[in-house]
Amino acid sequence: MPGNGESPKLRVQEVSISFGGLRALHEVSLDVHPGEILAVIGPNGAGKTTLLNTISGVFHPSHGRIFVDGQDRTFLAPHRVATLGIARTFQNVALFRGMSVLENIMVGRHCHMRSGLLASGLLWGLAQREEIRHREAVERIIDFLEINHIRKAPAGTLPYGLQKRVELGRALAAEPKVLLLDEPMAGMNLEEKEDMARFILDVNDEWQTTMVLIEHDMGVVMDISTRLAVLDHGEKIAEGTPTQVRSDPAVIRAYLGEGEEAEA
Repeated sequence: MPGNGESPKLRVQEVSISFGGLRALHEVSLDVHPGEILAVIGPNGAGKTTLLNTISGVFHPSHGRIFVDGQDRTFLAPHRVATLGIARTFQNVALFRGMSVLENIMVGRHCHMRSGLLASGLLWGLAQREEIRHREAVERIIDFLEINHIRKAPAGTLPYGLQKRVELGRALAAEPKVLLLDEPMAGMNLEEKEDMARFILDVNDEWQTTMVLIEHDMGVVMDISTRLAVLDHGEKIAEGTPTQVRSDPAVIRAYLGEGEEAEA
């Protein structure tokens, strides 16, 4: 946690990125410490998803650096970033709809699979033992997320809230050092949001997974986050604990709206 002397698990250092004449991020810096949940908030168009896309390697910054455990990964491709321990979920569900829940979560183990293509295809020797080991890891995640009853169901047939839970499971299967969550509760009803918030907190508590969270539900953000960073027009305008950010005048003007401080 901040101030305990540990090096950041993730460091975003003065990152800027533009698309044509549009400045999406301007000199944004963040330190995400081991085991914390850092929420990134801000109005629509503030650059939140662009930030996650830049951290995960989808975009490369025009200026600045990104480090994971002190290792510079600024210009690595997304699959290389994944091997360093960055996993993510998406604002819009991105599951393989025709594959089962089990198969979708197994996809998340891909970055840990070492056997060659021929061996994997024939399930000989090392590949067979590896398959068993990865299957056991996936089964633990299925139990953890309480989705054993739908493990064989095609992902595309599931209610939206369960699809989001399966997507979380696929990200967890990568055993990430840093988990990026892009609006994990978007489109959910109250009960589904409560379930997802519980699972996020359980993952953080039991596995000490470091997380960066984007979420528009301010009640959820204030309840589950260790710290918050606030973006507006691609710039970081505030950072601190939920209590500090809730009362920051710049945040109230830019995001919460005048008069909403007491309700957040």
